[in-house]
Amino acid sequence: MRFEDWEIIYESILDDFGFSRSRDEEAARVLSSLLESTDQITLSDLRDIIRGREVVVCGNAPCLSEEIGKINPSDAIVAADGATTVLLEHGVIPDIIVTDLDGYMPDIIESNRRGSAVVVHAHGDNIDKLGEHVPHLRRILGTTQSSPLKNVHNFGGFTDGDRAVFLALELMPKSIKLIGFDFDDQSVTPRKSKKLRWAKVLLEAALGSGFTEP
Repeated sequence: MRFEDWEIIYESILDDFGFSRSRDEEAARVLSSLLESTDQITLSDLRDIIRGREVVVCGNAPCLSEEIGKINPSDAIVAADGATTVLLEHGVIPDIIVTDLDGYMPDIIESNRRGSAVVVHAHGDNIDKLGEHVPHLRRILGTTQSSPLKNVHNFGGFTDGDRAVFLALELMPKSIKLIGFDFDDQSVTPRKSKKLRWAKVLLEAALGSGFTEP
């Protein structure tokens, strides 16, 4: 997705949640600086992993454990943040982890050590976590939901789950299948529920049915 198209949606998200664009932009700059001294991976490298393959994007809803059996041995696996822990518990190492560093970091770091590329997302609420965790990761690509920088990309997307789908679409997959997504999860907080509504809208837009605000 072009940033010019995403920016309109992004402004709606900022208004709905009261987020600060300036804080998001600050976080992107912090991540950009941290990436200069880390083992970065390029967009081309990620495309080499995904291009032409059937991709399974794993959300972190409670249903993920029941749906892992839908993964085929030849599938490329993209894990949304905390889904990494569930995958590891089932002996599955994702090809790519998409995270804003809210998941259980020892598992994300272990999966990264065992070969997972990590797409680290910067936003206004995780600046401290960027400084804490990015130096311990390798094969990293940076993303932001605000204006992209030279080494911090914006493919579109808001939550880890829908952002993982936007990323996968950029990498030229043969197909995309979703597991571990539950947009009507009644066990979450009202704030999380609103995020899930946005994630559903964004996924519908990404996968072809157009954008309508929740």
